Amino acid sequence: MKGLSIKTVGLSLGTLFAVSYVLCVIFDLVFPNWAMYQVWQGLLPGFSWSAVGFVIGLAWTVIYGFYIAVIFVPVYNYLQQREGTAELKQSQDPASVASR
Repeated sequence: MKGLSIKTVGLSLGTLFAVSYVLCVIFDLVFPNWAMYQVWQGLLPGFSWSAVGFVIGLAWTVIYGFYIAVIFVPVYNYLQQREGTAELKQSQDPASVASR
């Protein structure tokens, strides 16, 4: 069985985070009283209310997506392989075949 791809999961999460980031920045501009400016500064180094700061924040969201993928995918693939191996051993066990 083929496992998950770090590249595919990283692109998926990076895109999800980037779209969410853009929507949140738009929300902050429309509703400045509820802005998350200080939160963005803490989570996204280099973020500011400027075009360059926006692009830096966007880059960080994609980087965070890949960071999560680099950690999540190998763990998932390992556990998936381990579970598949256990199921294969159980299905090949003569006692389990006789009880069916």
